[in-house]
Amino acid sequence: MKVSDILRVKGSTLYTVSPDSPLSEAIAIMADKDMGSLVVMEHGDLVGMLTFREVIAKLVSNAFVVGHSTVRAAMDDAPLTCTGETDLDEVRRMMLDRHARYMPVMDARMLMGVISFYDVAKAVVDGQNFENKMLKAYIRDWPDSDDNRAGAS
Repeated sequence: MKVSDILRVKGSTLYTVSPDSPLSEAIAIMADKDMGSLVVMEHGDLVGMLTFREVIAKLVSNAFVVGHSTVRAAMDDAPLTCTGETDLDEVRRMMLDRHARYMPVMDARMLMGVISFYDVAKAVVDGQNFENKMLKAYIRDWPDSDDNRAGAS
């Protein structure tokens, strides 16, 4: 299974923020849209990723005050990325290695979407459920041993 398969099911709604936006504004968007991340774009290019992990780290370092902090001050400026052609097994390994919960999907310099660890886990479980269903149907339709012997005579 490829990342493009997840994006096809997930849809294409994307929320981005500028690195110079107030951090408080980004937090409000994330809370309002019930999202764990925002892609940080500048002049049409991916320049970072803001997740609740970075927000919490910034709050802790600022004595729990957002103040006039910008997204740039909190964002991960070297986010892990993949393409639509990246295999899901590779994405799982990458996400686990970097403890990443969100990954922008790029086509050259164009942002195609964002996948989450939840999206990846759901795709794996759905794939396994489909395989199990097919195997059970195959086993159920297995010919009886008497039928096999009758056809062999």
